[in-house]
Amino acid sequence: MSYGGGLGAGFSYQKFVHFALEQTRLRTALTPHPSQEKFKFIKANEDNTVFNALSFSAPKIRLLRSLTIEQKNSVQVLDFAAFFEPEYDLPIFCANAFTSPARSIVVLDLNPLYDTTAHKDYREKYYRNFMPLIHKYSELLPWGGKITSESLRFFSPIVIWTILEPTETNNHVLYSAFMDYYKAWLELMNGAVQEISKDKIDRNKEAQHKYLTWRAEKDPGYPLLKKLIGENFAKDLVTEFLFEGVNTLGTKSFLDYFPEYASDDGAIIKKRSMIGKSFETRPWNAHGEFVGDGDE
Repeated sequence: MSYGGGLGAGFSYQKFVHFALEQTRLRTALTPHPSQEKFKFIKANEDNTVFNALSFSAPKIRLLRSLTIEQKNSVQVLDFAAFFEPEYDLPIFCANAFTSPARSIVVLDLNPLYDTTAHKDYREKYYRNFMPLIHKYSELLPWGGKITSESLRFFSPIVIWTILEPTETNNHVLYSAFMDYYKAWLELMNGAVQEISKDKIDRNKEAQHKYLTWRAEKDPGYPLLKKLIGENFAKDLVTEFLFEGVNTLGTKSFLDYFPEYASDDGAIIKKRSMIGKSFETRPWNAHGEFVGDGDE
């Protein structure tokens, strides 16, 4: 599939997905996830739009799923994530990219299961050895500008959050970063030791459910999905595919986890970026410590 304009000829996020699946299969056995069947064929309302949805599980991986959306000469979207079984407290792999002919908006991270500022031991355990990754890419993929502490809630010290022109060079750098980050995540998987304490497993399960609950409610791609496939199917895609587990891993609601978002009538305040400070530059130092003094 070839794309003109600022996307560059032949650029496709399918390349990212193929790399990840190939690398994963070198290390573990992937089997189709139950969500795969329902979402294998997604028909968009617009003829120029192609959806590709894949989901798998593996002995240590509860869910590995990818969604790409390709609109010829227009928009390309990547939403790729991988979640471990609750017997492991490892970070969640997350790659989100929205590319138009004018710009690419990208988040690439190993999202922490536990807050890395409050849980310094978790930061040391999983991010200390990977700080060279962000040192490698912080200039090539610079901080994308002002972002609120609401958006930072589930980011790690090595997060890449960037907005850039989708040139051939920038696309190559982005692919390189994706490969490096995914290989780092697989390295963590290889070394993961299964937890046997029921209390710790339950805590991991709740932490993952909290993450899923946040992402399902705050998904910035939902308006595009609603436009392309309708509101009902978009809701199903979010809760049963992209963030599968939000209805089964736990019973707490969004407001149970995040009561500060409750309106006077008990509904969820929908306004984005409503809580906390905003940060113009990367708020972590070279050691992964949170040092940002954002603006109120």
